[in-house]
Amino acid sequence: MIKINQDLTPASLKAKADRLWELSAGKIWSIAAGDAPGKATPVYTVQGKYTARGWTEWTQGFVYGSAILQFDAAYDEAFLKYGRDQTVRRMAHHLTHTGVHDHGFNNISTYGSLWRLMQECRIPKNDWERNFYEVALKNSGAVQASRWSYLSNGEGFIYSFNGPHSLFADTIRSLRALALSHRLGHVLMGEKDRTHSLLARLVEHARTTAQYAVFYGEGRDAYDIRGRTAHESIFNVNDGNYRCPNSQQGYSPFTTWTRGLAWIMCGYAELLEFIDTCGDTELQEVGGRQAVTALLRRPAEAACDFYIEQTPIDGIPYWDTGAPNLYRLGDYLDRPADPFNDWEPVDSSAAAIAAQGLLRLGAWLTRRGEPGQRYTQAGLTVLNTLFDEPYLSGDPTHQGLILHSIYHRPNGWDYVPPGRKTPCGESSMWGDYHAREAALYVRRQIEGKPYLTFFGP
Repeated sequence: MIKINQDLTPASLKAKADRLWELSAGKIWSIAAGDAPGKATPVYTVQGKYTARGWTEWTQGFVYGSAILQFDAAYDEAFLKYGRDQTVRRMAHHLTHTGVHDHGFNNISTYGSLWRLMQECRIPKNDWERNFYEVALKNSGAVQASRWSYLSNGEGFIYSFNGPHSLFADTIRSLRALALSHRLGHVLMGEKDRTHSLLARLVEHARTTAQYAVFYGEGRDAYDIRGRTAHESIFNVNDGNYRCPNSQQGYSPFTTWTRGLAWIMCGYAELLEFIDTCGDTELQEVGGRQAVTALLRRPAEAACDFYIEQTPIDGIPYWDTGAPNLYRLGDYLDRPADPFNDWEPVDSSAAAIAAQGLLRLGAWLTRRGEPGQRYTQAGLTVLNTLFDEPYLSGDPTHQGLILHSIYHRPNGWDYVPPGRKTPCGESSMWGDYHAREAALYVRRQIEGKPYLTFFGP
């Protein structure tokens, strides 16, 4: 269980976060030096160098989005130019990609971040440029929402790249694409000019995920523990009924892959913040503010509580809470995680994502006048570990920023160094990006700047 440090503040992390940004700059330029049109997208490192993995290009937005975050934090316009130029040159095909559930990753990290900076008056306002970003974001949200499977109750979900039967926990964070598209006044047009509300599809997908991907300790199955998360939920496409939990990247359908848990934590917490900015009239069309807020809050709190309870004291989780050899580590929850152990790898990328979920949920509760300090301090505790050795990479020859990230343990894709028995010492694009995003979140608080959200001020 995380040993929550109640004395931490955003300001107390300033030195560590400043060092992160200093290291980050060189790593972004190192990756950029090998970037070229037609070259495969960097996904994770092998012996310190970013390499590709042919599956989907779900990490390309993190490559250029990281440069945009670097500008946001360090005010160096060279990073803005690189991120903006590469977004225009390399990201267009992601806007109309009908084969993935990753629009919130690729397009909000690039087009969305540039639009946000303009909304915040961080970059000069230009109507043509803003309209370009807005058209891109409108299209991305609609295309993502069109990847739709219907349930027997008439609602539905955005299906994963595995096919119409498959709902991934990850996709909760791709709802950012629907949220921004809706915020910009867009809808999805279907047969006979029928309009589909993007806010309605956002709420329906969030409801389906909350019902089937997150557990609440209510005896749904023999392994029903409050906050446990299934990576994948399987449905019968013939009748729209739920069939079973599953996992692609976790150990089993009945254990919790911690990065999937982290997506749930971060995704629902962000949606709570977004819904607070919606008007009563628009929310009335999807059940009303109280009902939608309750829908989003329940999985957010359950998942965050589970993370706190099932993670070692320093806030860094092992890759799956039911990984088969964890028992060999003894009382592993009662001491700091060991990224160099011989039995099961940790996943620092899950920590980077989860920290932001904890911080946002804590801030959301505090704004409502409710107790949120436990989540806020847990989030700061995670970052206090993550922004330091052995997780922060101080080696200028290593292209990764955050070490000890795991991609796909069941498939054996992660690099195991000579003399080791488990993967360690490597980084991932999503882990590095989300560490930067969390560091920017904290920096904004330290400097008294506008609260960081994907939907702008």
